[in-house]
Amino acid sequence: MAAVRPRTPHSLGAQAERLAGRRERAGSLAGTRSVALIVTWYVLAGVAAIAIAVALGQNPLVCRGALGVRGAASWLISAALGLGLGAATVAASRVFVRHMAWAHALHAALRPAALGASDATLAAVATASAVGEELLFRGLLVPLVGVAASSALFGALHQVGGRARWGWMAWAGVMGALFATIFTLTGSLLGPLMAHAAINHANLRFLRDGNPAPPSRRLGGLLER
Repeated sequence: MAAVRPRTPHSLGAQAERLAGRRERAGSLAGTRSVALIVTWYVLAGVAAIAIAVALGQNPLVCRGALGVRGAASWLISAALGLGLGAATVAASRVFVRHMAWAHALHAALRPAALGASDATLAAVATASAVGEELLFRGLLVPLVGVAASSALFGALHQVGGRARWGWMAWAGVMGALFATIFTLTGSLLGPLMAHAAINHANLRFLRDGNPAPPSRRLGGLLER
């Protein structure tokens, strides 16, 4: 299998590889300095998104929800939808990795980033990346450019070289659209934040601890091409 290396500075795998490669094994989250830089990058992205939103007269945590609910009701509905989406996505990602060639290739490419990392490190990176990305792509960009454009940009920035590229871009774009849909339906960013953090944390742990066998050609079919 040809090496698949993350290329975009936005994606988690790319952040880990680019920042850690100077002094440690490329892509490793096991180094304190690498984790600090990654978390700082996402914190700055979130702060910048908040600052721009406030300057434009927006609150990046809320919007006018299509369901017409407000206050505590919007937060509770958003949280419930987010938890459901998170659980379904975590389950689906494991099925995809075991049965789809592009997902297995992506898992193999990003797995070195999580090897040796502690639970606390994975939780910190998962939370920081979820908060930074949700504030930027949903909280700031959805009200400005809409669900479709913000999700397409989110997907475009999650790409890698090699056979997993288009699969992961499509997957990220769909997930961005689902996060944005919860936000625009309920008017609360809580659900997307919870779902995104849970998915990131669960899948980082799966990267670290799981090493499934590649799917057979009979099962992979056209997806192996």
